[in-house]
Amino acid sequence: MLALLAVLMSAPAISGGAHPPPLPPSPKATGFFHAQQLGDLWWLIDPQGKRFLSIGITSVRMDGDTIRGTNRQPYREACQAKYGSQEAWSAAALKFITGLGFNTLGSWCGDYLWDQGVPYTVILNIAASSGANWQAGRVADLWSPKFEQTADDLATKLCKPRANSHQLIGYYLDNELRWGPDYRASTTYIEEYLMMPADAPGHAKAVAFLHDRYKTVADLNAAWKLTLADWSGLDTVHFASPYRAPASWADSNAFVGLAAHRYFEVCHDAVRRQDPNHMILGCRDDMASSGLPVAEASRGLVDVWSVNYYVPRAFAPPLKMQYYAAHAPILITEWSFRSRDSGLPNTEGAGPVVATQSDRADKYREYMTDLLAQPYVVGAHWFEYVDEPAEGRFDGENSNYGLVNIHDDSYTVFDAVVKQVNAQAFKLHGGK
Repeated sequence: MLALLAVLMSAPAISGGAHPPPLPPSPKATGFFHAQQLGDLWWLIDPQGKRFLSIGITSVRMDGDTIRGTNRQPYREACQAKYGSQEAWSAAALKFITGLGFNTLGSWCGDYLWDQGVPYTVILNIAASSGANWQAGRVADLWSPKFEQTADDLATKLCKPRANSHQLIGYYLDNELRWGPDYRASTTYIEEYLMMPADAPGHAKAVAFLHDRYKTVADLNAAWKLTLADWSGLDTVHFASPYRAPASWADSNAFVGLAAHRYFEVCHDAVRRQDPNHMILGCRDDMASSGLPVAEASRGLVDVWSVNYYVPRAFAPPLKMQYYAAHAPILITEWSFRSRDSGLPNTEGAGPVVATQSDRADKYREYMTDLLAQPYVVGAHWFEYVDEPAEGRFDGENSNYGLVNIHDDSYTVFDAVVKQVNAQAFKLHGGK
């Protein structure tokens, strides 16, 4: 009887036949930044195991932009006169952005700011160094040996030396690659490959892809509304019309998925060979060009899916589709609003234009409130630190994106609200 009583006393209590609820997950300290889902919310976790939302700013550089067609850098000229040295400017800039509640250096910040106390990100530009051009919409041959070699070379140069950095959040693979028709070009992705030289590995892959989908060239002609005499006609075919048969759209989407998986796999493996510790943050995707096949192709090959998202409000449905497609939390890596009262033309560049700095502040609050309410979002990076010159930068952009103007004067009305909103980021995301 005593033995039975001891057993009963040691047994767990049972209430209503239900097991006790599981303990909520806790952040894990790994010594490096990583992404983790805690209950319903995604977070970044810092090296010490604390929850972290990446509230970032891009393009923090003393040189600013160069006026198109000249060697003039008006922001650098103003800062050289004001601070006297890059070191003095750097200290002031880091103090200013952290004072506004920014905790991350986004893309295109000066590398002299890295490992200076503010977490940072690095863009590798792997496809861009292999023949792609985000501005012109040119695509790289992802099956070329050059692409694999470039990925290895850049990972060795940029990732290996930073493998043990505790302030590095992770790597962007590229910026706004073109995966389909958009403002840069009307051709589909597979058309770009078919128009590559006949001896290009990517061209051969595209031809083989169509061979697998169509038994004869007559079948291809019927589906795509072409008039090829034989398969060799694909070696010299040219596409220009934006009007396509439904089958060609379906084939291009399928080819995009194949090519994107190749892209992410090669890049992932190259980075991981040199740096097993830091996150791969995707490719700063432009959703207008990519659609869901690119995000789907990244599954298991990125830790965070990065998106440049210039919209009036951070509408949840498109982001949620990207989240489910990529199976990875979302980081907004560019967004912005511009104001007419800045005195800048604002005729070139992405993002909505509003009337005043007060309106721009309201839009900042509204966008961040909408965005951070989404459980799968782990941060947002404002574009950018300093305004573009009125005369236009290298691509003609001439907009009021900055926290400061080209004289290094703060937009006090706007920046005050930025500080307030950034301080509320955890609360907006449902944290305490």
